[in-house]
Amino acid sequence: MQLLLIRHALPERRENTDGPADPDLTEDGHRQAEHLAAYLATEPIHAVYTSPMRRARQTAEPLARALGVEPVVVDGVAEFDRNASEYIPLEELKAAGDPRFLDYMSSLDQADDPAEFVTRVVSSIGGIIDAHPGENAAVVCHGGVINTFVASVLGLPTEPPGFFYPNYTSIHRVAASRSGIRSIVTLNETSFLRGTGLPMGLLQQG
Repeated sequence: MQLLLIRHALPERRENTDGPADPDLTEDGHRQAEHLAAYLATEPIHAVYTSPMRRARQTAEPLARALGVEPVVVDGVAEFDRNASEYIPLEELKAAGDPRFLDYMSSLDQADDPAEFVTRVVSSIGGIIDAHPGENAAVVCHGGVINTFVASVLGLPTEPPGFFYPNYTSIHRVAASRSGIRSIVTLNETSFLRGTGLPMGLLQQG
C-alpha cells in the first residue's frame, strides 16, 4: 500500500491560552488545504485519517470532501505539543530571531514524553497501514509525527522534533508492503503550491 503523510496547513498564532492552544487555520491555511485537495483529488486514495487537532482536521476536510470519504480521527497522530498553551509557527520564530526557533522542544513546558510519543506514532500509523493492504491512505498530521515515522523507516533517531522540516501541506509518501518492508517514495512534495503566492515553509514561497 501507499501511505501519504500530510502536514497540516498554516495555522494561526496563539499564545498563553487557558488550556491547549489548538489553533485554527489562517485564511492562507484554508487556501493551502484547498490546493492540496485539488491536487490529490484524482489519485486513488481509499481513506483519509486525521489528527484530532483543529489545524489537521481543517486541512483534511477539503481532501476528504473531494475524495468522497469521511475523515477518520486518530488520536495517536496528534502532535507532541498538543497540550501546549501556545502555538507560534516556526517561520515567525525564525523571522523574529526568537531563540525558541533554535531549541523548540525546550520552549514547550507541556510536551509529550518523547519515548511515549514515538511509541504511539509508530503504533498508530502501523495500524493504519495494516488496515489498508493494497490500498492508498492519507494521514493529515504534524511535522513531529511525520519526522518520527520517516525516521523510523530510515533507521534514524526518532525523538522529536526531528531531522528535517516538513513544509505546510507537504506530502510524504511511504510504500509499505505486506511483508513489513517500508520505503520512502517522496518527501516534502509541495509542487501544487507553486505560483499560488501562498507560504510553503521556512525557505519557499509559492
